Amino acid sequence: MRDIEVQLASGETRTFGDLAPGAALVVNVASKCGFTPQYAGLEELHREFGERGLTIIGMPCNQFLMQEPGSDEEIAEFCSVNYGVTFPLLAKGKVNGRGTEPLFKELRRGKDESGAAGLVRWNFEKFLVYPDPAGGGSPRIRRFRSSTEPGDPVVREAIEEALAAA
Repeated sequence: MRDIEVQLASGETRTFGDLAPGAALVVNVASKCGFTPQYAGLEELHREFGERGLTIIGMPCNQFLMQEPGSDEEIAEFCSVNYGVTFPLLAKGKVNGRGTEPLFKELRRGKDESGAAGLVRWNFEKFLVYPDPAGGGSPRIRRFRSSTEPGDPVVREAIEEALAAA
């Protein structure tokens, strides 16, 4: 998974491992969604846990009711102006169906609190990725559905565990 190439909103191509060498919280985001205010909570997590090794990554997606219609440049400006976002944004991409970004093909293996994996159901699903503490080759992936706020205690506890493992 660390070798998967991702494209930043700036057009630069990096590997996921280079972008997020430790733990990462990857979120499919949209600017015109009821969950859009979660950008503020994601930025808070970025500022609080970034120096300890957590990378927040947003990937804009227009697959859910066309709630992310802008260009990569427009999206980045919206996030910066309205929510002070400083964490990396990927280029707009797909999380489901034909043309799904390779990163999200892997992330969808992650299970939520009820044990469900599979397709992304809506904007602002969160995927916490970190090394397996047992040392296995595959990273651990924990999934939080859209209604789980970034600052929710269950997310914060999972981040603490992930940082301890990374």
